[in-house]
Amino acid sequence: MKKYLFGLLGLLTASEISYGQATIYPAKPQTKPIAIIGATIHTGNGKVIENGYISFENGKITGIGDASVVKFGSGTEMITATGKHVYPGFISPVTNLGLTEIEAIKATRDFEEVGGMNPHVRSIIAYNTDSKVPNTLRSNGILMAQITPQGGLIAGQSTVVELDGWNWEDAAYKTDIAIHLSWPSSRISASPFAPPAEAQRERAQKALSDLEDYFSQAQSYSQLARPDVSNARFGAMEGLFKGSKRLFVETESAKDIIAAVNFFKRFGIKPVIVGGSESHLITSFLKEHNIPVIIHEPHSLPANQEDDVYLPYKQAKILHDGGVNFAISVGGYWQQRNLPFMAGTAAAYGLDKEQALASITLNTAKILGIDKATGSLEVGKDATLFISNGDALDMIGNDVELAFIRGKNLDLDNLHKQLFKRYSEKYEDQKEVKGVNPATH
Repeated sequence: MKKYLFGLLGLLTASEISYGQATIYPAKPQTKPIAIIGATIHTGNGKVIENGYISFENGKITGIGDASVVKFGSGTEMITATGKHVYPGFISPVTNLGLTEIEAIKATRDFEEVGGMNPHVRSIIAYNTDSKVPNTLRSNGILMAQITPQGGLIAGQSTVVELDGWNWEDAAYKTDIAIHLSWPSSRISASPFAPPAEAQRERAQKALSDLEDYFSQAQSYSQLARPDVSNARFGAMEGLFKGSKRLFVETESAKDIIAAVNFFKRFGIKPVIVGGSESHLITSFLKEHNIPVIIHEPHSLPANQEDDVYLPYKQAKILHDGGVNFAISVGGYWQQRNLPFMAGTAAAYGLDKEQALASITLNTAKILGIDKATGSLEVGKDATLFISNGDALDMIGNDVELAFIRGKNLDLDNLHKQLFKRYSEKYEDQKEVKGVNPATH
C-alpha cells in the first residue's frame, strides 16, 4: 500500500512539474542602439513627455525628449510607438516571489528558516529563476522585485532582483540590501483562541527585551576591529550600524511605529516601516524622523472597525500630503501582478497619476537604495522600461507590448498565455466541429 501511495505521489508530482512547462528563455544582452519614438513617456519622476522619444544603448538610457526634434543614425533600431505609453519598469518590494511556488506543497516554500533570530539568512540563494510566476508579472510591467524572507523576529536579508536570468546570480541586482524584522505588537488579541491578555503582554515584553540584548551585542560586535570569534549572525547586522544596509520593520499600529522608531534611534538606525496601516495618523512624526513607509496591499479592508471603509485606498494620498516618502507593496507572491492596479486605485482616490506611478517606481527605488541607477527614465540610468498600449495603472489599459531590462528585449510569453492559447484552440476546434463559425461567435 505504501509503495502504491508513494508511486502515485511521484506520478502526481511529475505531472505537476511537466504540465504546461513554459519554454521561456532569459533575454540576450542588447547588441545595437534602440530608439522608441512617438510615445507618451511617463518618466516616473513626475514628468510626462507627449510625442516623446527614448533611446538606449548597452543597457543604458542615452537620450529622452521631444521626438519631433531628434534624428537617429542608420544603425539604430527604431520602434514606432505612436499612441502608446512608455513607463519605467515597476518594482515590487517586500515579496517572497521566487521563494515559493505552490503554497499547498511544503517542498516549494523556501521563505522561512527555523529559529527567531536569523539576520544571516540570505533570501537570494533560495530564489528560483525557473518559477512560473515572475513571467506573469513581466506581462503587467513588473520587472524588478525585492526578494524577502519571512518568519521569526528577525527573518533575514533581502535582495533586489531583475525578473530575468538563468540563475539567481544572473537575477541579482543589489544583494543583501536590508534586514527584515517583525516588531512585537502591543495590541491585545481578543480572539477566543488567543492566550490571556497578561500572557500576551509578557510575550511582547520578552520579545522586546530579546531585541534590545541582540542589537546591543550586534552593535558591540560591529565595533570590533578583529573579533576573536566570528559570529555570522552579528556580522550580517554590521551594515545596519554603518549605514550600508537598511532595516525593514513590519508593524501596523501608530503606537508601535513610534515605539519602533524610538527604539532603533538609540542604535543610530532609521527603519523603513512595512505595513503601517495606521501610519497616516502620525505623518508629522514620520516626516520629522525621515521614516519611509511601504504600504501593504491597498486592496484590502481597513484595520479598525471604526475606520472609513475606503481608508486603504486613500492612505497613499494622506501620506503624500504629509510629506512622507512611501511605496506600495503586495504581500506574498500570487497577487503581485496586481501591483500597478493598486497604484491606480490610489490615483482614483486622490493621488496624482504620476505620483501614483512613482509609488511603484522611483519612490520604491529610493527606499531600496537603487534610485541612482533605476526607478525613473533619465539619461544614464538603466534601460529598464516597457511599452503599454494603454494606461498601465488601469486594469483595462494595461497591455504590455514590449519590455526591456537593461536594454534586453524580454520574451513576454508566460504559462497563463500558453494555457489560454491551448484551450482557445481546443474550443475553437469544437465550434468548427459543431458547425459554428468562431469568427462570428
